Amino acid sequence: MTRQIDRTIQEYVPGKQVTLAHIVANPTADIYEKLGIQTPKNALGILTITPSEAAIIAGDVATKSSNVKLGFIDRFSGSVVVVGEVSGVEAALRDVVETLHSLLNFDVPEITRT
Repeated sequence: MTRQIDRTIQEYVPGKQVTLAHIVANPTADIYEKLGIQTPKNALGILTITPSEAAIIAGDVATKSSNVKLGFIDRFSGSVVVVGEVSGVEAALRDVVETLHSLLNFDVPEITRT
């Protein structure tokens, strides 16, 4: 007699979500170098977003809401990196997360920090 095995298939189905919102306070110079960021500041803000085109909205909100610069934006992967002082980066990420949540009903994480 053959025993039947139940199997579960788990799939990641992207929805409207910010999957990562993280602040790196006082990153080392090599991080800036590897990212190709020419003007190091005191903090990096990192976001990953799906759908990836929403990275454009996130970049717009971040740069209009706080004194930060875009270090990197990729509309194909949904990655956004902002550069600035710690308080500015924190304010920018908070505004991006809140705007995407309230305006576009995105699921959002807590903002983390190292």
